[in-house]
Amino acid sequence: FYQACTPFIQTARCYARPVRRRRKDIPSHLDDLPPTMLKKDYANVPIINSVDDVVKRLLSLEMASQKEKMKIKTQQLVEKVRRSPSDNGSFEVQVAVLTAKIRTYEEHLQRHPKDKNNRRRMLMAIDRRKKLLSYLRRVRYDTFENTCKQLNIQYTLPPPYYRRITKRWVVKKAFCRKVFQEVRKLKAPERLKQRREWQARARAAKE
Repeated sequence: FYQACTPFIQTARCYARPVRRRRKDIPSHLDDLPPTMLKKDYANVPIINSVDDVVKRLLSLEMASQKEKMKIKTQQLVEKVRRSPSDNGSFEVQVAVLTAKIRTYEEHLQRHPKDKNNRRRMLMAIDRRKKLLSYLRRVRYDTFENTCKQLNIQYTLPPPYYRRITKRWVVKKAFCRKVFQEVRKLKAPERLKQRREWQARARAAKE
């Protein structure tokens, strides 16, 4: 039999929140880092091999934050394209650093698509990387190709300049052209007179 709901149950039903679907795990470009790898600040410490396993685990990437993992990933990308061990500021190194930042921003925006601040930062980093790659393509094409290959970057040429043709622009262009032609007609006798004077001076100089 149908039993009427009490006011308390009816109110509770109205306030019940819908169950949210769990978002799918988004693959990260940091997944290829082994969890047993040590952090950047402790990798070259000579005593690290004699410490306990628990301490090693605390100093490894398993317990590391996103920022510490980003340091390792950026260093790996820089090692692929740097010219020498002391190279820290060439165009290739700057492209590698920007590539790591852009990929991190892309993963963050997939989880939080309404984060406009990070979207703006990502677009600024993309524009900066485009300028650096365009310069490398123009000056050192072999380095440009190697950088794109090592960092897995698909470079697309910028579109040619395109201006939308409107009726107002066509009328303005025709008017400017007509004014230019009329001015040339008015100045034609004066230009002819100057030309004859120059020719006369040149003949007099030869004689």
